[in-house]
Amino acid sequence: MEQNPSFPIKQWAEDDKPREKLMLKGKQVLSDAELLAILIGSGSRNESAVDLSKRIIASVSNLKALGRLSLKQLMEFKGIGEAKAVTILAAMELGRRRGSEEEVELKKITSSKSVFDIIHPIIGDLMHEEFWVLYLNNSNKVIYKSQLSKGGITGTVVDIRIVFKTAFEQNAVNIILCHNHPSGILQASDADKQITKKLKEAGRILDINILDHLIITESGYLSFADEGIL
Repeated sequence: MEQNPSFPIKQWAEDDKPREKLMLKGKQVLSDAELLAILIGSGSRNESAVDLSKRIIASVSNLKALGRLSLKQLMEFKGIGEAKAVTILAAMELGRRRGSEEEVELKKITSSKSVFDIIHPIIGDLMHEEFWVLYLNNSNKVIYKSQLSKGGITGTVVDIRIVFKTAFEQNAVNIILCHNHPSGILQASDADKQITKKLKEAGRILDINILDHLIITESGYLSFADEGIL
């Protein structure tokens, strides 16, 4: 007797591929079954991963009930082996933990001192230079922190393209630049001023504001905005 073929996701029509659908249209447009199908990867010989997922969800009524199933109970579904069951359990547990976590309050930048309080514990006492960027939303709350470069005792390299690429990825509208001086000297060098000027000019074109540039030492800081050299 000729056996029915299996239905791996990679063999589906483009419109039926949940991974590609997620990448093209976003995770929000996928159904529960499509999201579960991404975890499963492939169906049984007689049904696709989406059809298998629909059957599983229909049998338990909702995702909360799915999350309460044990490894053994999941494996009772035809087409769900140990590996797939473990993947589903792990995803359900991550969702449960995420739901139980308290929402993290984003730190709002109200002054150069508030920037110092955030970045000093990271780079204040280092023996080499690091350049960091704080990405802010339109309420001046920090939504992302990124180490742009790490250098030697006397300097680092700053790639302007990466600064703004990350800004677009994080949907940031404001940026604050930070780097440390292991020497302890709170003075902006010509190179510091030049890179700040270049970033500010690029940000003006891209409609992303450079709000400040802080030089951090173990015991203090210098703010370009406070000093009027931004």
